[in-house]
Amino acid sequence: MRYLDSARRGSGCLGGAWDTAVVEENDSYAKAETAGRSLDQARILFEDTYNGDSFGAEHSERDFAFRYTSTGNADMTLRSSTFTGALNGSLRPEDEYIVAWITDGHGAYDIAGDELELRRGRPVVFPHGKRFSFDMVDYRQNLVHFRAEFLEQVAAEHEGALPGPLQFDPAHVPTEAELRRWQQVIGTAAKTVLGSEPPPLLQAEVNRLTAVTFLDTFAHQTLTLDPVLLAPRNARLREAVEFIHAHAREPISITDVARACHLSTRGLQAAFQNQLSTTPLEYLRGVRLEHVRAELLAAHPDDATVGDIAKRWGFLHLGRFAGSYAEKYGERPSDTLRR
Repeated sequence: MRYLDSARRGSGCLGGAWDTAVVEENDSYAKAETAGRSLDQARILFEDTYNGDSFGAEHSERDFAFRYTSTGNADMTLRSSTFTGALNGSLRPEDEYIVAWITDGHGAYDIAGDELELRRGRPVVFPHGKRFSFDMVDYRQNLVHFRAEFLEQVAAEHEGALPGPLQFDPAHVPTEAELRRWQQVIGTAAKTVLGSEPPPLLQAEVNRLTAVTFLDTFAHQTLTLDPVLLAPRNARLREAVEFIHAHAREPISITDVARACHLSTRGLQAAFQNQLSTTPLEYLRGVRLEHVRAELLAAHPDDATVGDIAKRWGFLHLGRFAGSYAEKYGERPSDTLRR
């Protein structure tokens, strides 16, 4: 365990005292707290933490103070924020899935022109990979952050889906029974994580329990398996498909896929052709097209371009990419981006 300075205080050029306390930190667990009375320090902290843009902070009728805490490990952190003032701006969560609920104050999100008023105790899942704006005043808020790859893998194992992006509906309201179950699990997670560092196995178990309950509580869409892959005789083909989905953003080869499912390259080609009527390479390109489409739907034309997203997923020849995209989805990628 590495113990850092219990507090670091400064005023800086922005003015106003602020404290950062890192109680414990190592490769598997970290606990940190930042607090102070500087509006500018608070604005910068929250803007940096949440990939924000054009954050604005103002005084309210109450004396200003802020506090932000984070406890957990790389897969999941429990967080809280307090802000006695007005804070607004836009943010775009990336590489994380975030659920939050206010326990005091007022706030609203604007998601693609639809305003969602926040209610005390009612959790809301942030849009993933999509910019949205917010406006909050004198609030206290609890949050849970899941690493995207971790949650997507749990979803694949728990729901029999393929590892890939999850699409949540921020307007979805869980049932009372679902909320009670969620609150119970969050209570268990808090008791486990917020004290001293839990044993690694216990940390992993509470992370998974919280992730599974999160998936069971909040409506979402996953990548589903072709029914043919569920047949026992196609177990190795399913391994190949799961490997492709899990590593689609990496420069994998067909040889890599064959090795991962313990088939020869010729056997892999035959399995894909006989059961899915395609080739492994065509399937991989199709998976990457799906990821491109998901990013285009989540992106805003001011923040991204078709070319940048396509190249990020390995499509070098943009003309051929656009043709393949239009053939599969019935519209040009630029039309998808403008939705």
